[in-house]
Amino acid sequence: MAGENDTTVTEFLLMGLTDQPELQVPLFVTFLSIYVITLMGNLGMILLIRIDPQLHSPMYFFLSNLSFVDICCTSTITPKMLATLLDGKSISFSGCVAQQFFYALFISLEALMLAVMAYDRYVAVCNPLLYTSMMSQAVCLRLIAGSYAAVFINAIIQVSCTLSLSFCNSKRIQHFFCDIHPLLKLSCTDTHINEILLFAFSFVIGFPTSLQIFISYAYILSTILQIHSAKGRNKAFSTCASHLTAVTLFYGSTFFIYLHPTPNYSLERNKVVSVLYTTVIPMLNPLIYSLRNKEVKRAIRKTITKRISL
Repeated sequence: MAGENDTTVTEFLLMGLTDQPELQVPLFVTFLSIYVITLMGNLGMILLIRIDPQLHSPMYFFLSNLSFVDICCTSTITPKMLATLLDGKSISFSGCVAQQFFYALFISLEALMLAVMAYDRYVAVCNPLLYTSMMSQAVCLRLIAGSYAAVFINAIIQVSCTLSLSFCNSKRIQHFFCDIHPLLKLSCTDTHINEILLFAFSFVIGFPTSLQIFISYAYILSTILQIHSAKGRNKAFSTCASHLTAVTLFYGSTFFIYLHPTPNYSLERNKVVSVLYTTVIPMLNPLIYSLRNKEVKRAIRKTITKRISL
């Protein structure tokens, strides 16, 4: 890693999803629709949780925070991705660094939110009598605050590593946003230390959170199997099914990209996976939690009925 930032590039060109003109308009319409649905779905989830008193519990408090993170994460990436499909490919160096910072912040925060929600489900299923005291408002706020502090430090360190690089050759980023891997490929500086730090911080965020989720669900499964009635088992499992689906989608896609050696990194292949966790998953999360959650469906019906009767 260079000792100082002797960058000669003042802007980059994001090459986007495709260079085939006949695909650009269909892709623009598709991803604009996904973005609108994502905003409506997650804002709707936040408002629904806020206005329905029966959803004022730790589980839905964390879910509303997850919806907020999804809005921020996709809004960091999608508008510029849409611009690249309309030939707005240029992005300033400072704009690229800002996008990388907020992306690192919110993608890491999503991982921590899912881990916190797994702990919440563990307490609810395995220690229901202690749930109120173990998941008090103060505890919930500390979990959220601690998550934000951790990912802020992570984002600062990742951006600092980028600022230490020199970019003196090509300025074409073979991606639809300023991700760290394609930036490393453009640098004319030795990026060995940066690659080690990237893997290390991805591991530091990814491994403990995924391990915590795995352990939580191991205890949850053990507890569910000890429930004698089929109705009780189904009820306990239904409280976790939505979250487990969201975890599988998110961790499956992010681990595929960030927790493997950089020499094996394929920019073209990983564009597809990046689309999944930056645009598709934020759209799917509110659908997953609404379609598989009886309380959310009840709150939606109640709200719609109330609006119709007015």
